[in-house]
Amino acid sequence: MSFFRYQAMDGQGKRQAGLTQADNYAQAIVRLQAQGLLIVELCPAQGYWQRIVGTRRQLDQTALVRFTEQLATLLEAGQPLESALALQARQANRQHQRELLEGLLAQVKAGTSLSSAMGRQSSLFSPFYLSLVRAGEASGTLGDTMAQLAAYLERTQSQRSELISALIYPAFLVAGVMGSLMLLLAYVVPQFVPVFSDLGIALPMLTEAILWLGEGLARWGAFSALSLALFICCALFTLRAPQRRLKLDAWLLRRGALGRFLQELDTARLAQTLGTLLNKRVALLASLDIARQVASNRAMQSALGRAAEEVREGTPLVVALTRTQLFPELAVQMIGVGEQSGQLGSILLKVARIYDKQNQTSIKRFMAALVPTLTLVMTLLVALIMLAILLPLMSLTSNI
Repeated sequence: MSFFRYQAMDGQGKRQAGLTQADNYAQAIVRLQAQGLLIVELCPAQGYWQRIVGTRRQLDQTALVRFTEQLATLLEAGQPLESALALQARQANRQHQRELLEGLLAQVKAGTSLSSAMGRQSSLFSPFYLSLVRAGEASGTLGDTMAQLAAYLERTQSQRSELISALIYPAFLVAGVMGSLMLLLAYVVPQFVPVFSDLGIALPMLTEAILWLGEGLARWGAFSALSLALFICCALFTLRAPQRRLKLDAWLLRRGALGRFLQELDTARLAQTLGTLLNKRVALLASLDIARQVASNRAMQSALGRAAEEVREGTPLVVALTRTQLFPELAVQMIGVGEQSGQLGSILLKVARIYDKQNQTSIKRFMAALVPTLTLVMTLLVALIMLAILLPLMSLTSNI
């Protein structure tokens, strides 16, 4: 048997917390409900770090997409929700996923809505996911909503996978060539120092610079690598402060082509999320709060938060977004058209498609130019080192 930590409300509305022992998640729910408790939170009684690792292992992005697709298919085929969850729990390949689905099933059987049951697994299901499920339950179109969710998640995962796949070859290329350069500078170049000293010839400035760099790497290479790693760790730790991260993200948005790409990337993500929520009849203010969490750039996130506050005070969305001066002009104009026509959700999805295409084109062009550029730069660096070694020898040969 395992221990489970819970937070619950008793019949008088008082909050209780403690441990209960059960064979699995579902049995723990039954035992607590038998005591007349309304469960607020229930999780395995593990250490802090074990809980974080365990939570991440319960349902990764691929498993979440598969779960959503299968649930949508079963619901659209006419299966009751309980039967669909029970079937998925039986077919789960991993024990922790089976326990998660059994927990959801037990809560649904006890009368809890699916969105509320998922909300108790707050680290697994995003606010966007929960809001769409809640909207699907309210409108009686849960199957269709889960299908849209599955398509959204699959599209997001596909974009991320394409980008990672495209970066694998350049990453290996850079690592291989940089390793070769370090080997040349740290081990091969220093071997020529005594040779040139014995020859007693004046060395070109390029050769002296390369020899100095090679000797420095041979002596201080390990220390330099450790210092660089420490500097990166300190920089990453410093950027955990919200204000510093906000300043960095705002600075990145002002960096020409890179800033435009980051702006369009987050605009597509925000428009897709906001449009999907509005089409499911989620309120505009609630949709803005959820969409704000999707933005990866803190400056865009903060700007949307300010826009949401203005909308709450009665300002039209198009005016609020225009005042932020961070969203593309085309997107803002289309949002204005959507507000005037009463089709804001549909227009936002069109905005997302437009910027998605632009982003895909930009990424393809960047990746097409990246590999030849890296190859050329690395070739020039190797040629520079070889030239620095050959110049003194050529000078000696010409003087014979």
